[in-house]
Formats: sequence, structure tokens, C-alpha cells
Amino acid sequence: MARTRRRLKPAEAPPSEGVGLPAILEKARAVAARTKALSSGIDGAYKLAQQAQVREALTRSELTLALHAALAVRAELEARLRDEALAAYRKGFAGRLRRHGRPSQALDRVLARLGSLGRAAVIARGGVWRGTGRGLHDLRHMAAYARRRANPGVAPSAFLDQAWYLAANPDVAAAGASPLVQYLLSGGREDRDPHPLFHSAWYRARHAGEIAATSVTPLEHYAGLGAGRGDAPHPAFDVAHYLAQAPDLALGEDPASHYVRAGAAAGLSPHPLFDPAWYARQAGKAEGAGGLVHYLTEGWRRGLSPHPLFDPAWYLETYADLAQAGVEPLTHFLTVGADHGLSPGPWFDLPAYVAQRGAGRTPGTNPLVDYLRGGAWVVAEPKPGFPTAAYLASEPELARQGLTPLEHWARKQAR
Repeated sequence: MARTRRRLKPAEAPPSEGVGLPAILEKARAVAARTKALSSGIDGAYKLAQQAQVREALTRSELTLALHAALAVRAELEARLRDEALAAYRKGFAGRLRRHGRPSQALDRVLARLGSLGRAAVIARGGVWRGTGRGLHDLRHMAAYARRRANPGVAPSAFLDQAWYLAANPDVAAAGASPLVQYLLSGGREDRDPHPLFHSAWYRARHAGEIAATSVTPLEHYAGLGAGRGDAPHPAFDVAHYLAQAPDLALGEDPASHYVRAGAAAGLSPHPLFDPAWYARQAGKAEGAGGLVHYLTEGWRRGLSPHPLFDPAWYLETYADLAQAGVEPLTHFLTVGADHGLSPGPWFDLPAYVAQRGAGRTPGTNPLVDYLRGGAWVVAEPKPGFPTAAYLASEPELARQGLTPLEHWARKQAR
């Protein structure tokens, strides 16, 4: 049977090479147009992304500036709180000092020879005993104290640390004299410190006129006049700073006595350059509870730091003559060192800060204290190469923690 060959219809005929070329070209043009459109869209998206990044950067910058301004305002409010706390404490105070010239001093020496009652009279005349206001009752307690003489276990009702005073003055301990009586008769005029938190020479220098006019000891001046006015007994005790923490003072109690009695154990700060929590982490819970007193009597010798921006070991290593003299570094920095341009540690360049701060710093204000109390938000670079705004932008949580940029940085390095 013969096969028949099926003929292809014209529509099914295979295309020749030239028949589909226009269609292919058209498709190529469409693909090119689409590719161009896609490329244009990508460029547009890229530009939008860039614009979004710019807007985000600007927003961050604006937020940083706003946070910066808010922190400056907070510093101003804190300064007002300190002023108001000090004014409230001083309100209604009317102190006075006795005249204690040579005749009065001679009378005290005579009374001191008349047994415990005579020595009680010396204490009463000095006005340093925190009594109950009941004269005979308080006099009996003074006499009981005087009878126990140089017993280091006795704690007089005055701003005198008996055990510490006897340890610091072996001649008083050897003589067996009652420390408070000895201080009132002669120790105060020799500028012996009655307590680790009472710097007699510094206090006398600050009240030279009144002390010279009355011939009282520094502790007598403090008890009769200085404490009620809010005067500090020691360079490392800032009364306004302490009062702003709202300590619960007993009637007639001065802030420094409250700090020793209760404030240190409660974690209150006695000075902007003493951070209780920071110190306790180094000293340990038991020793850290002693706060500033522990630092002044023992902690500094062990190189313990009272504040992230004050490094005693670095201070003494950098200024070696101080180490040779056995100088306690924080007190030195607050009284002498800062005035001579000494930096408190590796994180704070004091001369650079002072130069940038210029006339904005209140005369007499310690530069590091000024930084902590608001200068941080005024000076662009408290340490060369450490821009405040950039650091605040990268570490905004420091605002919630109540820290300045340099404090935050120093804490991070110490971890």
C-alpha cells in the first residue's frame, strides 16, 4: 500500500531566517526598555535609601542635641536643689562664740586639775558636747566621760573620734589624758585633728578672722558657729551636696556627724568626688560601709579609688613627690593639686578642661567637680580626642544612669 505524503498547511510551514527578525528586534527593544526602567527604579530606590539615612542621621543628631540640652537643664536644677537644701538647713540658725582669751584659757587649766567635775566644766565651756539641753544631766555625762580618761573604747558626745585621736597622738595616749579635754586645752591650738573628717588646719585657714578674734579652737568654732552655717569640716565633705540627698538629721545635728552616725552606712555621698557604690565594690561590703572615713584612714593607702575619675594610685605615681611625703591624694587634689594644674587621673585632662571652660567656671570651683556638675555639657572635649556629643550619641544610656561621658567611659574601662 503506498504511503501518502501529508502536505503542510501554509500556517504550519517553518519560518525562514528573515521572517521573525522584526519580532525579535521588538522584543529586544522591550527588554532594553524594561531594563532601563528597572535601572532607573534601582537608582531611585538607592537615592531614597540615602535620603532615609541622611534623615535618620539628622534625627539622631537632633535627638542628641535635645538630650544634651536636657542634661544641661538637669544640672541646673540639681544646683538649685543644693542651694535650696543648704538655705533650708541654715534657716533660723543663730550661733555665737565665746571669747576664749588668755584669762579664759588659764581658767580651763585650773578647772582641769579639779578632777572629773572640773574637766566636765572645761568640756561644757567649750560648747562641743552634743547634750540634751538638761544642764545637770549633761554635766554628769561629761564627768563620767572624763573619769574614763584615755580609754579608746569611749565615744564622747562630740565630733571627736577617741580611738583614732589616741592612735594618731601617742603622747596623749601615754599621758592618759581625756582626749576631748586635752584637745580643748592644747590640741586644738596645735591643729591636731579631732576626727578623720575634721581637717583643723584647713578649717582654721578658712575661718582665720573669727578664730583669731575669739581664740577658740577650730572644733569649738565648728560646733558653735560653723556647723549651723553649713561650713564644711573637711575639704572632702560638701555640705550642700550631702543635704541635697535629704538625710534625716536629728534635732541640732550637723551633716558631718549624721554622715558618721548613719549616712555612710546608708550609702549617702559626702562629696561629688566620693561615689559610695563605686568605693564599696573595691573595699568590700563591711569596709565600704565606712565610706569616706574608711578611705581617709585606710583606703587611700591601699590604692582604693573614691570615684571613677579620681585614681589615687595614678595620682601618687604621676606626682612622685607626694608619695614620698605620704600625702593623702584626694585631700591634696581638693586643696592644692587642682590649683596647680594636677590632673586627678588618666581620664580627665585638667589643664585642657580649664582652658576650654574659661570664664564659665565659677571661681574657686574645683575643675573636676565643675565638670561633674554641668561642665560636661558645655565643654566639647574634656579630654583631647574625646568628643562629648559623639560619645553621648553612641552611649545614650548614660543619661538614664545619671553619668557624665567621662565617668561612663572610665567605668567601662574598669570592668
